[in-house]
Amino acid sequence: MNLHLGVYPQKDERGYHRVDSVMIPLDLANTIAIEDADSLVVAFHPAIDNMTHSAAVRAATFLANELGIRPDVRIDIQRRIPEMGGLGSSSADAGCILRALAERWGIDPLDQCVVAIAKRIGADVPFCLNPAPALYTGAGDTFAERFPDLVGVPIALVMPAGSGSSTREVYGEFDRTAHVPESPERMCAALRAGDIAGVAASLYNNLAPAAKLLQPSIAMGEKWLLSQPGVVAGQVTGSGSCSFAICESAEAAEKIEDSAKNEQGWWAKAVLTVGLDARFC
Repeated sequence: MNLHLGVYPQKDERGYHRVDSVMIPLDLANTIAIEDADSLVVAFHPAIDNMTHSAAVRAATFLANELGIRPDVRIDIQRRIPEMGGLGSSSADAGCILRALAERWGIDPLDQCVVAIAKRIGADVPFCLNPAPALYTGAGDTFAERFPDLVGVPIALVMPAGSGSSTREVYGEFDRTAHVPESPERMCAALRAGDIAGVAASLYNNLAPAAKLLQPSIAMGEKWLLSQPGVVAGQVTGSGSCSFAICESAEAAEKIEDSAKNEQGWWAKAVLTVGLDARFC
C-alpha cells in the first residue's frame, strides 16, 4: 500500500514516469501454493479470463529462463486481493512466486538477477519480492531506503462497485496536468521514527486527482471513508480504485468494513500493517 506516491512529469528511456513510492505491507494476501508438475501450470481461484500474460506466468517463466531450467511446477493462487484496486494484486503474486521459486531452485531471492526480473514484470514487484516498509525511486522500482517495521496499525480499505481503474488511463490523464510532486522526506522521517501520527499527517498521492477525475466513484469512496468515525487520515492508494484509512482502533476499522459492505454494497476489508516476517506463500 502506498503511503506516499509522488509521480514526476519526467519519463525514462522506457517511457516510465519517475516515481517516489513509499510502501508498507498489509495482512491482505493471495495464498500461493507451488508443487512439482510435468510443465508450468498456473491456476487462479476464482479463475481469471486470460492467463497468458499474467504476472504470475511471467515470473515463473522469466526466472526459469534466467537459470536455464524448465519451470515444471504447478502454481495455485487463491485470490483475495481485488483486481484494479491499486493494492498490487498481480504484483504481489509475481513477487511471492519469484521469492518461492528462487528458494526452491537454490538462488537467493534478493540476488540481483531476481530483482532485475521483478523490475521487468512491474514497478511494484520489487517491493512485493521483499515486502517491508521502504522508499522506492526510479520508476518506483528501485530500492532506496528500508524503514523499521510498523506492525499492527489498523487500516480500513474500501472500493466502490464498478470503480476499477486502468493504470494506463490514469497516467494518461495525469500527463495532461503533470506537476512536480512533494518530497517524500516528511513520510520517510515519520517512518524512521515509528511515528504513526506523523505517518497519518504525511499521506500523499499526486496521482489520485487523475484517478478520481476518470472514475468519480473513487472520489465518492474516499469522501465516504474519510467521514467515518474513528478515521485518522486516508487517501486513494496507488492509481485507485481502492481508498484506505488509518484508524484509531481495529474495532473502528471493522465497523467501517461492515458499514461499507452492508450499507454501501462495496468491497471492504479491515486489515493491519505487518512486518517482513509475515510470509504468505
